Formats: sequence, structure tokens, C-alpha cells
Amino acid sequence: MSADVRTLPAGFGRLWTAQTISSLGDGVTHAALPLLALTLTRDPMALAVVTAAGTLPWLLFGVLGGALVDRWDRRRTMWVADAARALLLAIPAGAAVLDMLSIPLLAAVAFLLGLGGLFFDTAATAYLPDLLGREPALLERANSRLRGAQTAMSGFVGPPAGSALLALGRAVPLLADAVSFALSALLVRSLPAVPRPATPARESLLRQARAGASYVLQDRVLLGLALRPAVGNIAFTAVGTVLALFAHDRLGIDTYGFGLLLTAEATGGLLGAGIASTLSRRLGAGTALTVTAAVEGLAILGLAAAPNPYVAGLALAVCGAGMGATMVIAPSLRQAIVPAHLMGRVASTSRMLAMCAAPFGAFLGGWLASTLDVRTPLYTAAGLLLTMTAVTATMTSNRRVEAALRAATPAVGPDQPEAEDSVREAAPALA
Repeated sequence: MSADVRTLPAGFGRLWTAQTISSLGDGVTHAALPLLALTLTRDPMALAVVTAAGTLPWLLFGVLGGALVDRWDRRRTMWVADAARALLLAIPAGAAVLDMLSIPLLAAVAFLLGLGGLFFDTAATAYLPDLLGREPALLERANSRLRGAQTAMSGFVGPPAGSALLALGRAVPLLADAVSFALSALLVRSLPAVPRPATPARESLLRQARAGASYVLQDRVLLGLALRPAVGNIAFTAVGTVLALFAHDRLGIDTYGFGLLLTAEATGGLLGAGIASTLSRRLGAGTALTVTAAVEGLAILGLAAAPNPYVAGLALAVCGAGMGATMVIAPSLRQAIVPAHLMGRVASTSRMLAMCAAPFGAFLGGWLASTLDVRTPLYTAAGLLLTMTAVTATMTSNRRVEAALRAATPAVGPDQPEAEDSVREAAPALA
């Protein structure tokens, strides 16, 4: 099949629009939430609690959530999750108006937003190959457009808007995000229905969840794809936990400037998403992933040593470029090689490994900043990223990636759940 972007169906346009609107709201909250927390406390550990809370749902419910998504209608799961998050944001907005905001409340809201994100993101990841088919190049183009819009809105436009809206009132950015979730829910509900992959009716939820986890852990390529963001999330969350404090205390950046700093990262992310397909085609997907991981580690090292806001912004832009390319190439590869009836479970298992690592990163960042220095979490994060690059390079080499793509052709069809055991048993052959 020709992987020309013009072959993307109309339904993809609605999905792209929905995620673009929602990502704008996310960007607003991404800048506003740490700044709201800073109005309540200067304790790095308290800030770490708010950051970690949003990732805990993946640690507690990640694999089970994927099993549920494989049972449920994926389109309905997406719009219900967005509608629920729109209603949820009314709580902290009301608390802000009544001057009742607190760190525990912000942490609870972050947790519930993360739970909604678990179901939405897993369902969206599984829905995309059902909508488009499993041509790797076409999936890369689609994911590039999705990632590019997400980066532009959540990083390039949203953070400065969040900082500006916060100046109008503490409830304003939260209400803006609520509106974005509501609009996204309406658009997602209008998406075309796709056949739901059948699963064995008598199989328990726990057994189905274990099958997805086993499939990832037994496949060297999928495990390598999962380990990169897992270690990366420890590093990036450690940085994110103290970034507002680092920017304010060491770089002299004010509230509006912090939004611009995040925008620099998003600018790089937009570039990275745009060149991801070219990198994958010229270097091979495996080599491209190794190169982008190394770029991320070196960029964080540059951020830690930055003497002024301009160098810090450049370092974050380079890091964002590496992240943007990675987050196009890796999901596209996973969607191309995983059978449809396992897609939700594999996606959630991979994401869970990444997200459950984030709380450790948050507390690591807070502890290092409290006991040593605010730059220490950044140097530690750079070391973790570069070590991870070396460890996983052979797991996702071009040779292994090509073998995985060959093994996925022909892929197991959505109407063949009984083949799950044979596919799972075949996974070690890729190791």
C-alpha cells in the first residue's frame, strides 16, 4: 500500500482536531499547575507529590486498564474519558475561586486526570491502527501529524497561554482546559466506528492482562521500546519536578519567562516530530531511536550547566527535538508489529513501565534538590539517559526491528484471538 499522507481517511482529521484542541488545554495546565503549586509552597518534596500523583494511575491500574480497553469500544472509551476530565476540572477551579486550593487537592486532581489519561491514551493508541491499517510508513506519517500538533499546542502555544491566563485568575487556566476536554469529547464521539477485536469470552481480566505483559517482556524489540521511556521518565520527571525552581532561582526567570522556556522545548519537539520519518528512513528505525536517545541525554547535560536562560532554552529545544522524533518512531513501530487484539494491553503495559517510573523520578528530583543542589537532579538525569542509550541500543537495532516487521507480516487478525498463545510463544524468536 502506498503510504502517502493523502490516503489518511476523514476520520483521522477529526481525531487530529480533537487531540489538537485537548493538547492546547493540556499545555495551559502543564504550565499553570506547577505555578499554582508554587503559590502554595516552596517545598520541593511537596511539589514532587503533585507531579508524582498524575503518574500513579499507570502504576496501579496500567495493565488492567489495557485489558479493559481491549474489551471495550475504543471510541466510546476515549470520549467518556475526556468528558469525565472536563467535569473533574470544575473542582479545582471552584476551589481557586473560593481560595480553598491546597497541595492535597492538586495532587488528587492530578491523580484523577492521570486516570482519565490512562484510558484515553491507551484507547487512542489501539484505535489508530484499526482506523489506518498497519503500514509502518503511513503510521509514522499519522503519528508525526498527531505528535506535531500535540507538541505545538501543549508546549508551544499552551504554556505561555497558561502563564498569561493564570495572571487573570487562578481558576482561568483550569476552566480553559475543561473546555478543551469537552470539545475533544464531542469530536471523538463523531469518529467512525471500527470493528472491536474479539477476545476469549471465558478468559479472566487478570489472565488477559498477564498475556499483554508477557508479550512485551518476551519480545526484545518491544521490551527495548518500553525500557527507553521508562528510564527516560525517571530522568525527565526528576528534571520537571525542579524545573520551575531551577528556572526561578538559578536563571532568574519569572512566571511568563517559564512559559517561554517550555515553549523552547516544544519548538524542538515540533521539529523532531517533523523529521522523524526522514530519520527513520535514512538511518533505520533502530539506529534513529538510539541517536535521538543520545541527543536527549546530552541536551539535559547542557541544561544542567546552562549559565543563562538562552543556553537553557537552546538545550531544552534540542532535547525536545530528540523526544519529538522518538515519540513518532517508537509508537509507529509498536503499532506495526503488535496484533490488533493485543494492542490495548501491549500499549498499556509499555506505557505503564514508563509511567510507573515517573514517581521515582519526581521524588528523586525533589530529594536531590532538597539535600544537595537544584542542579543535581539535572546532572543525574543526564547520566541516566546516556546509560539507558548504551544499554538498549542492541535491543532495538535495525536488524531486530526488521526481523520484527517481517514476523508481523501477515499480522494476526482481530478476529483471531485464539492465536494469542501461539503469537506470544513466538515472541522469543525475535530475541
